Amino acid sequence: MAFNNGYEQYRESSVYTATPEELVLMLYNGLVKFLMQAQMAINEKNIEKANNCIIKAQNILTEFRCTLDMKYDIAHQLDSLYDYMLSRLIDANIKKDNTIIEEILGYARELRNTWEQAMKIAKQQNSRTAQVAK
Repeated sequence: MAFNNGYEQYRESSVYTATPEELVLMLYNGLVKFLMQAQMAINEKNIEKANNCIIKAQNILTEFRCTLDMKYDIAHQLDSLYDYMLSRLIDANIKKDNTIIEEILGYARELRNTWEQAMKIAKQQNSRTAQVAK
């Protein structure tokens, strides 16, 4: 019990101290995790768990859509992709179809990996800028 309590405190602390970029990465990781859990639940014929995991994935996608700054072209493109992913997850949830979840999982992994790479590039550029400023 103490381990779980300590772990929960660590998780909560990591969310409160994370940068906005790290929070987005956490959400992408959560999206991937919930989609994978939904797949396992469908394989195990655990309909309730599959439903709950798909809904959690949908909630993350909805959050991403709500936070887009639509003055940028990329935001419109991401909005279309997130909308498509949400629509497909509704179908996957109705049909309990792992093929659809696998499709969306591919997009989620690609988005996560791209975001992670962008964070690394930005960090490298920031450290170079800081060195030049010295």
